[in-house]
Parts: sequence; C-alpha cells; structure tokens
Amino acid sequence: MRGPHNILRLIRTLATLERTGAIGAVLEAMEAPPRIRLAARVLGWPFKWLGEAGDPALPPATRALTALGPAYIKLGQTLSTRPDIVGEEMALQLQYLQDKLPPFPTGTAKRVIEAELGLPVDTLFSDFSEPVAAASIAQVHRARLLDTGEDVAVKVLRPDIERAFRRDIDAFYLAAWVIEALAPSARRLRPKDVIAHFEGVVAGELDLRLESAAAAEFAANTEKDEGFVVPRPYWYLSGRQVMTLGWAEGSALSDNAAIDAAGHDRRALAARVLQLFLKHALRDGYFHADMHQGNLKVTPAGDIIAYDFGIMGRLDEYTRRVYAEILMGFIRRDYRRVAEVHFEAGYVPADRDIDEFARALRVVGEPIFGMDASRISMARLLHYLFEVTERFGMQTRTELILLQRTMVVVEGVARSLDPHINIWQVARPVVEGYIKDNLGPRAMGRDLMRTLRVLSRFGPRLPALVEAQLIRQSAPPPPPPRRRRGHPALWMLAGAGLTAVAVWAAEML
Repeated sequence: MRGPHNILRLIRTLATLERTGAIGAVLEAMEAPPRIRLAARVLGWPFKWLGEAGDPALPPATRALTALGPAYIKLGQTLSTRPDIVGEEMALQLQYLQDKLPPFPTGTAKRVIEAELGLPVDTLFSDFSEPVAAASIAQVHRARLLDTGEDVAVKVLRPDIERAFRRDIDAFYLAAWVIEALAPSARRLRPKDVIAHFEGVVAGELDLRLESAAAAEFAANTEKDEGFVVPRPYWYLSGRQVMTLGWAEGSALSDNAAIDAAGHDRRALAARVLQLFLKHALRDGYFHADMHQGNLKVTPAGDIIAYDFGIMGRLDEYTRRVYAEILMGFIRRDYRRVAEVHFEAGYVPADRDIDEFARALRVVGEPIFGMDASRISMARLLHYLFEVTERFGMQTRTELILLQRTMVVVEGVARSLDPHINIWQVARPVVEGYIKDNLGPRAMGRDLMRTLRVLSRFGPRLPALVEAQLIRQSAPPPPPPRRRRGHPALWMLAGAGLTAVAVWAAEML
C-alpha cells in the first residue's frame, strides 16, 4: 500500500491546510519566519481545489485536522497541550480534538457490541446512554450493568477506523521516504523508523483487548499511588472492538473554571501530574503515554483519574537508569555528567568531543534555572536542541520516542494548570528518590542477586555444556572437502543424465 498513489494523499493534505486557512493560522501562531509562511502558501495554493472543506463551523486548524483523518487528529491532540508552541488561542481550539469529535450513531455502537460479545445489549445493560465522549479512534457510552447495577464506561471503536489509519500511515511512509531522499541530513533522525514505531503504537490502540490488558497492569502498578485512580476493566464485557471499564466521576482536567469552582489547588494538581508520570516511567518502567487533558479527570475528592490506555510506554531497567541520570544531571546542573551518560549509553558517537557536547548542553539547561517557566520559549529551546543533536550526530532512538513525546504532553498539561510551574524543581524529589534506590549499593546487591539467579537456572546443564565444549576442542579437525574437477555445470548435467538412465532402467524392468 506504500506506493506512488499516496502522493495524491500528501497533496490533498497540503491542499486541505490551504483551503481551510489552517496554514496561515498555524504558522502565525507558531511565529514562523515570513519566508516559511510565503513558501507554504506558494506550494499550497495551486492545489487548493483538491483539499477537503471540513466543517466550516470549526476554527481553521481544527477544521483541517478533523477533515484529514485520525492520524492528523492525534497530532492536533498533542499540540493542544503546548500553548507555549502554538499559542494560547490555538491550544484552546485544538482541545476540541481530545474528546469532542462528532460521534457515530448509538445504534451502530450497539450493533458492534452485540457482534463482539455475542449477546444483545439489553441483556447486558439496564441503561445505555448516548455518547458521552468521542475521540479519533473510539467513543464512550455510560451504561449500567443489568446484574449488579454498577455504572460502567463502554468504549466502542469507530467503524472502518483501521482502514482510515492505514491510509494515513501509508502516506506518512511516503513522506518519510521523500524527506530522506531530499534532505540527507535528516536521515540521522530515521523518519522511517519513527513512522514504523507510530504504526506499532496505532496497531495496539486499535485492539481493545490489548487496552484492557494495559488498564489491568497499570491499575495493579499504581494501586498504592496516593491521589491517583485507574478504573479496572470488566473482562467478560470486553473484546477486540469493545472495552468496559468501571465508571469514575470527575471534572475534565482541561476545565480550569470547574476545577477552581470545586476548590481544587491547580498548582498541586499540576505538580502531581508531572510527578506521577515520572514515577510510573522510572519506578515501574510502564507509563501512560497519552496523558493529554482529554484522558484525565479530577474527582470531587481531588484524585486524578486516568482513562484511555491504548498507548502505553515501556522502558527496560537500563534505559530507566540512563534517563534518570540524565535528568538528575540537568537538575544538579552537572552538564559534564549528562554528557558522559550520553557517551556511555552510546547516544552520541564516541569520536565526538565530550567537553564541547557538555558546553552545548549547558546552553540548553541554564536558561531554565532561576527563571519563571512562563518566560521560557519552549519552541526556541526545542529548536536549539535540534541544532545540538544534528551537530553531534545523535541518532533518533525509537525506544525513547514515546517517552519524549509523553514528556512534552505531560509538561503541557501541567503548564495548562499552572503556567508558572518549573518542571525541574517539581521533578527533583522523584528523580532523587529513584537514583537513591537504584544507583547505590542496594541496587548493586540486587543486580548481583539477579545475576546469580539467572546463572543458577543453568546449573544442572553446566556439566553437560562443559563436557560438550571439551569434546569439541579435543576432536581432530575434519578433513578438507574433496575438490571436484571440472565445471560445476558439467557435474550437474552428469547427475541429471545418470538420474534419467536410472529411471529408464526401472521402467524397462
């Protein structure tokens, strides 16, 4: 499916952005240079007639992304958490994409449930509401169990959503190929690998059985986290296209007015969101990787509720330790140590100058400390980081893409609650606690015991393995293979002739 026909899809993408007026609105919000704005308009204008019109009642950017499809909607959801990049007004417009998209009919949802679970909806639920939230991949209904009377949330996939995502991902692969062909300097970012990673994430999100498993694991990991709630799945009411979770009432984390009216401390909520994410990533190596405001609520008691477990991130223990050391180095402003960790982990080629890299990291980190977060231009900071990575030949690490993306989203959520939050000050106690527990003498003892346990499993096999190795070493070397004279083709013809004679002789007998 990744053929030239996707060129038309990419042209229509640019044409839709131009037709809806989104190109100008987005570039203006991001304060793009005039030459970039001019180039975008010149490239988009000739194909304007090919673009999708979208819903004229929506703002330009939201209108374009909803018309383009679910993969583009996912991009808009991420940008909605970054007012420092796209501006306050644009971020508010894009929040529409989180859970306010047009729903599909309730009758269609019921038919999907009946086909998936094999029973009529009326025999499972005493009450089944109209959609209470609709996002890019699925929509949610509130229902009441017929047998227990419990309130639950029933998530149902959109019809034909897999085909729609496949169309977008195929176009993304073509775009990655074009980028690598036309901009060789971008190959170090491995755009094809990035799209492949995104494709894997989406495949998991389109199977609600996997999301049910993720919800169950995440709930087990976080059941002792104070101020955090994860609804548990009902397995007998879940399948590939349907997932049923316990219902938890709360205010949307994007509704600051409702949060203030309920008497919650938004500064405390902002710090808790960031610290919970770091705790899950470092402590458990398993974190919610789609923590935008549409997937978070606040209960009347002040607890944070997490929903939508279609995208989860996992980190091995070594990567977690590297990540923690890098964060701790920035927090302590020890840029030399941050540079050393990058080299030790192989993130930067060994032939680069470590002192020069540490100096470049200092320029990135120093503006953050002692400064109000609202005065930091994240767009400018990210632009400088890109220059640094390009200069030092750092390769995009696909296993960290989800972590980096989620960190951006979580910081945006926290900043929407508390515009003056300083992520480094808030992160410090979590990272220091992890460092203390996992990089000290106790951690070395645990690593040694784990190594001994692994070796002990091979204990019964060690004598046989040693004996086999000794036999191989003491055995005489095999004689060299005999070389046949003549051309290999002649030997093949001779063999074929002998086979034919044998067959003829057998038939004659």
